[in-house]
Amino acid sequence: MSSLAHAQSSATEVDDALLEEQEWLEALEAVLDREGPERAHHLLERLIDLARRSGAYIPFSANTAYVNTIPPGLEPPHPGNLVLEERLRSYVRWNAMAMVVKANGKHPADGGDLGGHIASFASLATMIGCGQNHFWHAETEDHGGDLVYFQGHSSPGIYGRAYLEGRITEEQLDHFRQEVDGKGLSSYPHPKLMPEFWQFPTVSMGLGPLMAIYQARFLKYLHARGIADTSKRKVWVFCGDGEMDEPESLGAISLASREKLDNLIFVINCNLQRLDGPVRGNGKIIQELEGDFRGSGWNVIKLIWGGYWDPLLQRDKEGILRRIMEESVDGEYQAYKAHDGAYVREHFFGKHPKLLEMVSRMSDEDVWRLNRGGHDPYKVYAAFNAAANHEGQPTVILAKTIKGYGMGHVGQAKNPTHQQKKLDMDAVREFRDRFNIPIPDDKLEELPYFKPAEDSPEMKYLHERRKALGGYLPKRRPKADEHLPVPGLEIFKPVLEPTAEGREISTTQAFVRILNQVLRDKQLGPRVVPILADESRTFGMEGLFRQIGIYSPEGQKYTPVDKDQVMYYRETENGQLLQEGINEAGAFSSWIAASTSYSTNNRIMIPFFIYYSMFGFQRVGDLAWAAGDMQARGFLLGGTAGRTTLNGEGLQHQDGHSHVMSGLIPNCVSYDPTFAYELAVIIHDGLKRMVENQDNVFYYITVMNENYAHPGIKEGDEEGIIRGMYRLREGGESKQRVQLLGSGTILREVIEAQKLLEQDWGVAADVWSVTSFTELRREGLDCERHNLLHPEEPNQRVPYVTQQLERSTGPIVASTDYVKSYADQIRQFIPKGREYRVLGTDGYGRSDFRYKLREHFEVDRHFVVLAALRSLADEGSIPLSKVSEAIKKYGINPDKANPHYA
Repeated sequence: MSSLAHAQSSATEVDDALLEEQEWLEALEAVLDREGPERAHHLLERLIDLARRSGAYIPFSANTAYVNTIPPGLEPPHPGNLVLEERLRSYVRWNAMAMVVKANGKHPADGGDLGGHIASFASLATMIGCGQNHFWHAETEDHGGDLVYFQGHSSPGIYGRAYLEGRITEEQLDHFRQEVDGKGLSSYPHPKLMPEFWQFPTVSMGLGPLMAIYQARFLKYLHARGIADTSKRKVWVFCGDGEMDEPESLGAISLASREKLDNLIFVINCNLQRLDGPVRGNGKIIQELEGDFRGSGWNVIKLIWGGYWDPLLQRDKEGILRRIMEESVDGEYQAYKAHDGAYVREHFFGKHPKLLEMVSRMSDEDVWRLNRGGHDPYKVYAAFNAAANHEGQPTVILAKTIKGYGMGHVGQAKNPTHQQKKLDMDAVREFRDRFNIPIPDDKLEELPYFKPAEDSPEMKYLHERRKALGGYLPKRRPKADEHLPVPGLEIFKPVLEPTAEGREISTTQAFVRILNQVLRDKQLGPRVVPILADESRTFGMEGLFRQIGIYSPEGQKYTPVDKDQVMYYRETENGQLLQEGINEAGAFSSWIAASTSYSTNNRIMIPFFIYYSMFGFQRVGDLAWAAGDMQARGFLLGGTAGRTTLNGEGLQHQDGHSHVMSGLIPNCVSYDPTFAYELAVIIHDGLKRMVENQDNVFYYITVMNENYAHPGIKEGDEEGIIRGMYRLREGGESKQRVQLLGSGTILREVIEAQKLLEQDWGVAADVWSVTSFTELRREGLDCERHNLLHPEEPNQRVPYVTQQLERSTGPIVASTDYVKSYADQIRQFIPKGREYRVLGTDGYGRSDFRYKLREHFEVDRHFVVLAALRSLADEGSIPLSKVSEAIKKYGINPDKANPHYA
């Protein structure tokens, strides 16, 4: 064949291929037009499946083109007054900026730097304004109210709008981040500091997305159990694209799709920047996140390009523009908006001559005006509307924005923008002009806030929109309207009495009995939310499977393998137990949702989350701190607690420090009880405080897996159990006397040491059960502070622990299954002149028998005796030789390694 003929043949083949391709495309368009996208999707999937089964390699991709998900022709009309909405957005932007800049220029001598962020809200303003004007319902009789997790760094903008609404005063704006005197506004969303305003703390990064997923699931749970109608409610979550690098941000997204949480909407603010620089300078964060979410079963809406791009995309018949959009990386996109139109023309459109031709009739100003989707109110409304009406899946909106939008030469799209909190007058003037704020030049130095007259069209519109949606947001309910009475302590009668002869149980078993008693109560029982992270059988709670069922939105589609057993695995649509799998962070997030339900749902719930104590505060300490911020109310049970009780599991499992960590959270009340009756008294006190009185505290209680006999309660010990200590056993008569303090499982070693001291050494010992060294310390510090501030008050306060020990004589020895610093907390409240010695389990855990572990950590009965004798010797009551005798008698190796380093 001649070269000419060959060329003609090749050209014919190309034409035939193009024709064939066009025919396929036209066929697809016909299906879309006549039968809709679902049918088209079905046919495409069948074709791909056939090709793969025929041996063709077709790589999988969870990505779609780098364009908006919703095409212009499917965008609904915007229902609002766009002119008024733009003005309101501009006023809010100005007030947010002015507040931050003023706060950072007040006291130059003191550094003049309170921090604050302008850029995050600047990129979010259009989206937050759209939600406030058209989507976010406040709580009414007909609607339980939407829950909005605001991106933490956008708080200045939320304050700026609340100022226009009349909910925040100018004086409060002037005290942004100045909270000590009670007039200020918190840096970020903090319910503890603004209890009637913020609902959810969303800084630290990653916690908002994680907590919101379980919050949305808890709304479904409440509805399924008939406790509250949550069918109309949505959970909206604003996250930064940089925040999605936190493991918690993406860690639970499969749960959201698995349980079809169509009440959940993520809005990820893809402004392409984090604190130090681009989020993905060499890639595309929107495409990456689309793959993550679409692959996990979410409905993904990409909101990338604003309306000014639509004509260009429509003219892009050859797909060159789309290809360049796809090939350009985020580092380039950041640079485009940090410069000007001429730069964009040269560096973006200049990548292909046909693109330069496409914008040849556009001025540099026109090129610069080409906007991003997150700043286009039409596009934002369309995305929000699609998300709010989507069923069967959670939705994520990936919205492309500009960090520091409108901040001009000093801030827009620049790497340091996130930290920008001071603007010079040129930048302030540029900001004012950019957003048409009616403030004259001679007032700019004062940075005045702007608020239109109440009868202005803008203000009327602002209030009308919120009235139509039921009220103002954010808004928090500090207390539930309902009252749930708690029965008397006798409800726990079975565990207040001694265990039967020859019967041994653990405090974990005692807890299960207590929980069952609460579940049987007609008023409290339905409000109990047992939560487990795949450890039901560890804690002997598998009986709850059949008794109350495991919550599963799809019920149980299979016959469990253990159906023939009494305690078979039973899932049901209205189950009460939340079984979270091997997932402490998720379980804790469920606990947070339940423990704050009094506020978010006006329903008091009673969550009990029991877990390996080592996997509690150590693993999810940030969430526990957030729970304190949110004023959570509920019970956390640290199971298999203590360094030596979980004897076979080893270093990663044995907890000797959770009580130190829990004590750092001001509203976490913590206890380490030994006996079943102590546990019952503590849980009853927690129910009275949190459920009946609605006190803003939550309880951390450690329970053990070690079985032993339990005595019954003695009348009058209840107060000491709650306050932190009481005398459990009084010693005999002797010249030498010591006071032995113990908690948790080591209290039993202390009791045995009492016997050895009297039998082997003639020393009398009183034994004290210390249920909480933490609560003793807190009360002692309260007394100390009161006396410091009231020096001339005649009756100076005496700490409770001091009062108790002043009634005794002799040195004091404290022993626990926790690090020494736990019991050492009360040292300053020990009566003056008294020796105080502390034993504890400092060091890494390890596997062995319990008696060997206690010997290793030097907290067993022999070391308690040794510490008591040494204390008596130090005060001169006995010779030091007695201590040496004890070391020899009990076979203690004086050269053994220090367990702290072993």
